[in-house]
Amino acid sequence: MTRTWQITTVDDAARARVAAARIAAAHGVSTVERTRLVTALSAQLRQCLVKGGGWRLTLRATGSTGERCAGRLTVTLGAEANGAESGPSWQASVGTTEPGRSEAGRAEHGPVRVPRGRAALADALLGADEDTSRVLDKLAEQEQLVAFHREELHQTNQGVLALHAELDAAGRVQRELFGAERRARTEAESARRRLTFLADASAALTASLNHEEILGHLPRLLVPDYARSVDVWLFAADDKARRHTTRPAAAVAAARTGRPQYAADHPGRLPGVDDLPPSVLNPRQPLLCIPLPSRHTPLGVVTLTPPRERWSADDAVMLVELARRTGIAVDHAQRFEHNRDIAETLQRALLTDLPATPWLSLAARYLPATHGLNIGGDWYDAFRQPDGGLVAVMGDVTGHGLHAAVMMSQLRTALRAYAVDGGTPGRLLTRLHAFLHHLQPDLYATAVIARFHPDEPEVTWAAAGHPPPVLRAPDGEVRVLDARPGAMLGIPLHQEIRDHTARIAPGSTLALYTDGLVERRREGIDPGIRRLAGALSAERAADLDSDLEGAADRILDPMLRDSQRDDDVCLLLVHLGGAERHDGPGRPPV
Repeated sequence: MTRTWQITTVDDAARARVAAARIAAAHGVSTVERTRLVTALSAQLRQCLVKGGGWRLTLRATGSTGERCAGRLTVTLGAEANGAESGPSWQASVGTTEPGRSEAGRAEHGPVRVPRGRAALADALLGADEDTSRVLDKLAEQEQLVAFHREELHQTNQGVLALHAELDAAGRVQRELFGAERRARTEAESARRRLTFLADASAALTASLNHEEILGHLPRLLVPDYARSVDVWLFAADDKARRHTTRPAAAVAAARTGRPQYAADHPGRLPGVDDLPPSVLNPRQPLLCIPLPSRHTPLGVVTLTPPRERWSADDAVMLVELARRTGIAVDHAQRFEHNRDIAETLQRALLTDLPATPWLSLAARYLPATHGLNIGGDWYDAFRQPDGGLVAVMGDVTGHGLHAAVMMSQLRTALRAYAVDGGTPGRLLTRLHAFLHHLQPDLYATAVIARFHPDEPEVTWAAAGHPPPVLRAPDGEVRVLDARPGAMLGIPLHQEIRDHTARIAPGSTLALYTDGLVERRREGIDPGIRRLAGALSAERAADLDSDLEGAADRILDPMLRDSQRDDDVCLLLVHLGGAERHDGPGRPPV
């Protein structure tokens, strides 16, 4: 379909505008597109009227009937010259939705009605604003829709912002929780490290009973993790040079008050520690002075310098506790050393000189244990009886320390008193058993007694729970006198301990000993007795006659070579005949 209009006047332009609008509406052009088309055409027509002359407006609709969304409406405006169009000066095209239908269908068979009168034309022009009104209504609807969506978007943005704020707050809380967890884990690890250190240090301090060794552990334990330097001031030290050493005022205050002192140019604020001004001896060096407590008064003061700038509160608490445990360990060690000295003095006093006879030689050895209190209840003795016989004794009181040494001395004295009245070894042990049970019902002892007489070719012996004697014949043959012994002395039962005899010839040697010589934890006592018998058999008869003391050393050496000496060791050798009378007492080394 094609329609053409000649435009020379305003009325022509108005009629062409109305016709274009109605044709576009008839072809289903949307209101918005139609309004845009008519508005643009009106602007072009206005310019044409200003320019003057003749103009031709052409509307051409393309597309087939029944075809949807495929048509186009093209508007062309061009100037006329000599009755012919000189070419389009303006052209516009819009799509049609229902070409060839409704009024457009009628337009194909006749012209579109355009008002001719001016009144009708004016009415048509005014009516053309309906499209604009519809567009404005749609625009209003769109503005409302846009406003609605803008508000919705604003609310959404507010929600997003609130969500971001919540996420940010949750992130901060999570970071704080992670930080607190890391700090708690670090503190727990530090606490575990301090407790482990305190446990290991306590084990090291209590493993020794020598107070100097205990104090020597402190620098090795504390440097460099908890202190740069460690100085121990022990009040009871005998070293005069250390006694007159200048001490910091904080150490003196700790000794006087019994409270830890911190001396520095800034307050330490350590729990349980008093703050003092810096030391005059070294003002730039902080000092932590902690007393070493005992049951009554401090034993000394340990002065520490910090490994870093200062100690933490937890470190200070741990160091104070370590000093407390050190003080207790030192106090126990000093008490142990005091008791050991008393027991050792008593032990030495009781190991009397061996008697010298023209027909018997005696040699003895006593070695205290290398672990523990070092003084036990082992003892040996040898003395004459009124009838000319000689009694050799080996005994062992259970336990160690001063109490065992005292009880050993009482048994030794009682045995000598009973032996003055005479009596065989079995009878002496029976009386000693009753004496010990009456004196100390909860204390036990073992003993073996051998009696020699110059007119008797035999040795009489008896044992009460003690290892058996070992007898070496002159030809080197060795046998263990393991006849059934009595029970331990002091057990709560009545017993009569029997005597045993064994023939001896000049040149024979009898060995009495305690279990510390032959007993080993991993193998028992029998292998040790066999080793003793072998060592005694290996001695030459001439050496036993001439140098019994040397023989005692040679027997002990292989027996103790691999021993840790957890118990006292006692050995008494009695050699019959061939030995000259001793020039002096044969007191053995201790």
